[in-house]
Amino acid sequence: MKSCLLIAGEKSGEEHALSFYKELRDELPDVEFFGVGGDDLKKEGLDLVYNLRDFSTWGISQAIKKVPYYLKALKTIESEVERRNCKTAILIDYQTFNLKLAVKLQKKGVKILYYVAPQAWAWKAWRAKVLEKCVDTLFCIVPFEKKWFMQRGVSKAVSIKHPLLTHYEKGLKEFKRERKNLGKEKVNLLLLPGSRNFEVFGLLPIYAKVAKQLKKKFSINISIVKSSSVSENGYLPYEDLFDKVYTNEDLEEALKESDICMAASGTVNLACALYEVPTVVGYTGSLLNEYIYYQFVNYKGYISLANIVHDKEVFPEMIVPYVTEYNVLKRMLRFFENTEYYNGVMDDLAKTQETISGEDINIPSYMANKIRESYEY
Repeated sequence: MKSCLLIAGEKSGEEHALSFYKELRDELPDVEFFGVGGDDLKKEGLDLVYNLRDFSTWGISQAIKKVPYYLKALKTIESEVERRNCKTAILIDYQTFNLKLAVKLQKKGVKILYYVAPQAWAWKAWRAKVLEKCVDTLFCIVPFEKKWFMQRGVSKAVSIKHPLLTHYEKGLKEFKRERKNLGKEKVNLLLLPGSRNFEVFGLLPIYAKVAKQLKKKFSINISIVKSSSVSENGYLPYEDLFDKVYTNEDLEEALKESDICMAASGTVNLACALYEVPTVVGYTGSLLNEYIYYQFVNYKGYISLANIVHDKEVFPEMIVPYVTEYNVLKRMLRFFENTEYYNGVMDDLAKTQETISGEDINIPSYMANKIRESYEY
């Protein structure tokens, strides 16, 4: 029996996997794929050892509570690797768990393909040494990562097209953004307050107040993307504010129809950049997460993914306690009242696709060849 382990411990990881998994599976019909994923990967044939809904957490405080669960999962996955004669593992993001697993599997002679490099440049730079020892290929999706890792000894790093660009590529080819005079024309304002309860309950009250202030000064339609994973109580107090409501599945449509945005920090920021929607970004977390961040994390760079890939502040960003009505409104008004600033941001956003296009590598074929090599056939 030939098999390959795939670990997608978060929803974003599953979405990354879906960008290559179908083609990879079709190239290797005699290989059984198993591991951690969600319902979408299960539908595509992944034999789930764990479902990501039971596996994923958000923030340091939640992760600490689940340490015993993760330790048990490591042992279970190790056993499955041995039982299924697995020679290759595809580990997607989810760095704390996957790095521990990579070390264990490498000692067993399993070839590690690490898809979406850990953000060691943000904190825990020592992880680069771990990656050099145990990873066969490190797939980097942020433009500067390959150089950063190679400077620290990771010789097997490759720069690839960002999975989000792959996901939206068809829609982007058919779309052209028209610039507006935000202060004088009808404007569609989009709210993306997040996909987790603490994000929506923390950010939406602030974003709603800012939206009301903007509506007093300018001609604005206000829309929101609601997440099915968030309690409806997080949205109810603001229902009268919205001219249009989208679901997660409608995100691409929402971005195409919007001119400006207020969003939670996350992958969605890069989607905003790809569709050239100027955005103000806020990051909020639990009190324990915030305490740990300020006390122990030395990273002083950008938080928004759009700013990280451009290596400059394209989107104004704030973290708690600076995410306030005053600060958000001030940054939003700059888009409306400063045409030169707005056009500069739009110029940067127009370069996003090129910035994250990566090297010309066929990911499914590359991975398939690595899996074949591990079985020497």
